Amino acid sequence: MTSAEDFGRVPFQLRPSSVFWSGDVCAVGEVTMPVESLPVCDAPLHFRVLQQYLLLLRKYPILTKSVTSGILSALGNLLSQIVEARKKAKKGGPASEIDAAGAARYAIYGLLITGPVSHYFYQLMEVWMPTTDPYCVVKRLLLDRLFFAPGFLLLFYFVMNILEAKGWEDFEKKMRRSYWTALKMNWKVWTPFQFININFVPVQFRVLFANVIALFWYAYLASVRK
Repeated sequence: MTSAEDFGRVPFQLRPSSVFWSGDVCAVGEVTMPVESLPVCDAPLHFRVLQQYLLLLRKYPILTKSVTSGILSALGNLLSQIVEARKKAKKGGPASEIDAAGAARYAIYGLLITGPVSHYFYQLMEVWMPTTDPYCVVKRLLLDRLFFAPGFLLLFYFVMNILEAKGWEDFEKKMRRSYWTALKMNWKVWTPFQFININFVPVQFRVLFANVIALFWYAYLASVRK
């Protein structure tokens, strides 16, 4: 009789009758085991894109979030231009061309400002207000809505004014004309999404989640600042 100590030295054997093959599947007794995994190249395209994105997010988190922010910010601006062009076409006005420079400015803002700033903001939020804090849900939402949102919107107006090569007077004029309106709209639109984002979305995906919402938000800002 084999003792428990000798079990590790006993070679594992299978009776030939207990093993059979069928194509790419090996069956041992009543257990079926695939012998070949599905190649990555045969996976659906969206799965491969997601897998590559997660890999880049793990290796280069800030760069990946910044590039994603730049792309989606530019798309938001292009969406705004398309909507405005369709409105003019319905009114019988002349068709306006796509402003590539405008989309480029939004891409630069997303790449250099939105991605890095959002990354560090969400990381610091986890440190300042960990989930062990019983009031973290309320504190996070108040921090985002009352401090980050007004400051980030102000930064948006200021940086865009620089990228547009406008002077201080233009900055003050746009601030007086549309900042308060945009901030109130921000509180209305973003509050439920940010409540979900900062409390239930994993921290590494929060910038991406916000960028998807910002795709439509930047389309709004592009129109309200005109």
